[in-house]
Amino acid sequence: MLAAIGRSLRPDGVTPRSLYFVVGVALFAVKFLLDRAIAGRFGQDWTPLNYLIWPDRDAVLVWQLPPADRDLALALLASSLPFIAVGVLLTVRRLRDAGLPLALTVLFFVPLVNLLLILGLCLVPTKPTPLEVPEGTTLARRARTIHRRVAGESSPAAFALACFLSVVMTAGLVFLAANTLQSYGFGVFVAAPFAEGWLAAVLYGLSRRRTVGQCLGVAAVAVAASGCVLLGFALEGAICILMAAPLALPLALLGGLVGFAVQSRPWVNDHAPALALGLLIVLPAMIAAEAQGTHEPVLRAVVTTVDVDAPPAAVWKLVVAFPPLDPPSDPIFRTGLAYPLRAEIVGTGVGAVRHCVFSTGAFVEPVTVWDEPHCLAFDVTDQPPPMKELSPFHVHPPHLNNFLVSRRGQFNLTELPGGRTRLEGTTWYTNRMWPADYWGVWSDAIIGRVHRQVLDHVRKLAESERQP
Repeated sequence: MLAAIGRSLRPDGVTPRSLYFVVGVALFAVKFLLDRAIAGRFGQDWTPLNYLIWPDRDAVLVWQLPPADRDLALALLASSLPFIAVGVLLTVRRLRDAGLPLALTVLFFVPLVNLLLILGLCLVPTKPTPLEVPEGTTLARRARTIHRRVAGESSPAAFALACFLSVVMTAGLVFLAANTLQSYGFGVFVAAPFAEGWLAAVLYGLSRRRTVGQCLGVAAVAVAASGCVLLGFALEGAICILMAAPLALPLALLGGLVGFAVQSRPWVNDHAPALALGLLIVLPAMIAAEAQGTHEPVLRAVVTTVDVDAPPAAVWKLVVAFPPLDPPSDPIFRTGLAYPLRAEIVGTGVGAVRHCVFSTGAFVEPVTVWDEPHCLAFDVTDQPPPMKELSPFHVHPPHLNNFLVSRRGQFNLTELPGGRTRLEGTTWYTNRMWPADYWGVWSDAIIGRVHRQVLDHVRKLAESERQP
């Protein structure tokens, strides 16, 4: 018995898909029960959604967590090491059994993409021995027959068909996730581009084997065409499509690379139609499960500082309310992003309501701290859309509402020698779009540009009033 177990765990062996599936399910069940028990010891709940929805920025930077959460994270990491080792071993053996490149093992360590890898390895058949002649499944034969009727023997027609079908799938997934479920996460920004690149490469190689360059090319064209379709059908605006491109394109190319590995091996390519159908079933279900998650986004802070050649009293009155700004010179605000126009206030002291008017509407900001002339703090109870999308149509996608949300703001004024003032502006906000770190780079930069517009305006006005 021990000898059999030892043979099944040898790195140079193979693992058939049925055993890979059974062992994977068993390991998942054991790991879930173990993780739930560990979380319970720390007074926290644990559900399967914790595996599906990748932790936010705070969970990645484990040493910045509160002590209790940090200890839980480290305990979960320590308990997962044996499972990771066995999972990598089984994945290597399964890849060898399917005749796929062992380099695909690196995908085991890519969050959420590893779920697609595991799904594929549960479906891909064993590589036939040299004496076996793969006949292909009935579904594969039918798929090739239909493909031949539509595209014939023309490579350009096959390229166009692969792009068309993969774009249709991607547009459908994005519409389901964004417009129906209002979920901007794994489904939209990871699963959809990866699956599109994979499907485009596999479909392109359905009639004949394609090179890696051809597979990567069709994947890149397909993801670019999807952006044009989303823009043309008024599902998204140009700015958000361009912002998502640095994330979507590499994932599409990764999918195209995996698709190349599939279509270049006949014993795997025969099962490509079944794999595609599996993706079309699993991905919408995964998106729906993700939409049910209640994960609270991390509270981010953006701080901007400027030194003003004027005393705090002169700066204070301009912080509380400032006259209209000149049209913004920063080219980023010409793309439709909201930019500040002026600030008004009704009342004085705590309870006064400040209105910071932007090009898309006004922020409503009840004052919570009035420490003249040192600190002005306020909550944000209402806010306008963060941008007006660039599009030939009237576009207002769901992510413009309640995804990028300002929570509160604050101005600190510190007196400096020589009658000068250091003015510090801070905005605390949340961003529900995933992955949080990626979209946080964009939102931090945009909010920082807004800060700079306001603080420079206040500085110029205060310094001009001080001049004789």
